[in-house]
Amino acid sequence: MAAGDAATPLLETAYQYHEGCPACAVERSKALNPGIPYMRFFHIWIIILVSCLPISSLFPFLYFMIRDLHVAKRVEDIGFYAGFVGASYMFGRALTSTAWGMVADRIGRKPVIIFGIFSAFVFNTLFGLSTHYWMAITTRFLIGSLNGLLGPIRAYAVEVCRPEHQSIGLSLVSTSWAIGLIVGPAIGGYLAQPSEKYPILFPANSLFGRFPYFLPCLCISIFCFVILISCIWLPETLHKHATERNGECKIGSLSTHLVDSEEFVKQHTGPTKDKSLFKNWPLMSSIVLFCIVSFDDMAYTEIFSLWSESDKQFGGLNFSSEDVGQVLAITGASILIYQTFIYQHIVKVLGIINTSRVAVILSMALLCSYPPMTYLSRPWLSIVVNIASMLKNNFVVTINTCSFILQNNSVPQHQRATANGLATTLMSFFKAFAPAGAGIMFSWAQNRQHAFFFPGDQMVFFILIIIEFLELIWTFKPFLAVP
Repeated sequence: MAAGDAATPLLETAYQYHEGCPACAVERSKALNPGIPYMRFFHIWIIILVSCLPISSLFPFLYFMIRDLHVAKRVEDIGFYAGFVGASYMFGRALTSTAWGMVADRIGRKPVIIFGIFSAFVFNTLFGLSTHYWMAITTRFLIGSLNGLLGPIRAYAVEVCRPEHQSIGLSLVSTSWAIGLIVGPAIGGYLAQPSEKYPILFPANSLFGRFPYFLPCLCISIFCFVILISCIWLPETLHKHATERNGECKIGSLSTHLVDSEEFVKQHTGPTKDKSLFKNWPLMSSIVLFCIVSFDDMAYTEIFSLWSESDKQFGGLNFSSEDVGQVLAITGASILIYQTFIYQHIVKVLGIINTSRVAVILSMALLCSYPPMTYLSRPWLSIVVNIASMLKNNFVVTINTCSFILQNNSVPQHQRATANGLATTLMSFFKAFAPAGAGIMFSWAQNRQHAFFFPGDQMVFFILIIIEFLELIWTFKPFLAVP
């Protein structure tokens, strides 16, 4: 008799449902409905989207916002100050994400998710009303530090579904970010500075004329409020009842979904002491890969926006905020299609590790083509930039999704929110340094247009290639350990 067959009666007799426990109600629902929980997945997807919009909507107008705040004395210095605005959000999130993950493992996922959406609603609105550079940095920092839902929502995504649907739940993070890249830049690019673009609807002496970047922030905040109300119907997946014991086996207080019988026997008849997350090398090595990729992605996004909007005499593309928003929106649409229809087939053929390696190599080759784009004229310039942006971001999403799978397979369920919170903390530290470093590097490159070795923006993209080379090295042993 197979081990799974032998253990099935233990699973059926050991697991007890408790009336009044919301997590037990979720477990019962999963047991009775083996199909994909589309409504729960949609709710998770829309919550992740809300957390992405304050980030993605900023990039189309960040260059112009820093210019209008008159903090930069020279055009070449705009990138320097813009980098710190982008970094403040990630720095705030880095300081608190692990703590929010621990809170979610202690009191539940739902309270953390609700508070995160509420804080985004309040401080994103205040960010749109910023009249000083330090007000912009402070409000962005508070959005990041008080919005701790990203780690818990990843754990939540695999807890509301059966094991065979977990890969779909984890891919929600990438697909939501893809939609965020469509909706966010469109909101930021088309609604920023409305008194200049739509003077009939928004006169110069109106509220939106005085605060030219308030309208996109207000639209996102209204969306946050709607999703905040919908969280009333969000089920909790952390068990609330007391622990009962039957010999060495805990019964009833399981904070896990129904897993296969062998995993159940391992977790509930073996040693009860949990392994430290920091000593779990498969987890930590996948988090390191995730951090390097996130650093590269954030630096690239910051540089791409600044490079696209800078003048051609400095090696840029001379794009408007609408142009950048359009490029990012098309990129987001391509990620959605890729994640939905293509990614899973590539992973089945190549495997998780080989898929990551191929994506890094192709991304490095693609970055070499960016500096010559400035010599193209329209419409070829727009076509080439759109294709390059689509490919580059799809490569990044590929590696990120692979690292998500490795991370969540490296820990038991009751450590999953904390593990994802730890990953979010470390990733956010990398993403906090990325915009600031990218902005400083971009400003430095603007001042060396006639250097002999990689002049101007060529140096910027060369450094990005070096970072991606480190990603490639990390995908090999002994650096990366597969769980």
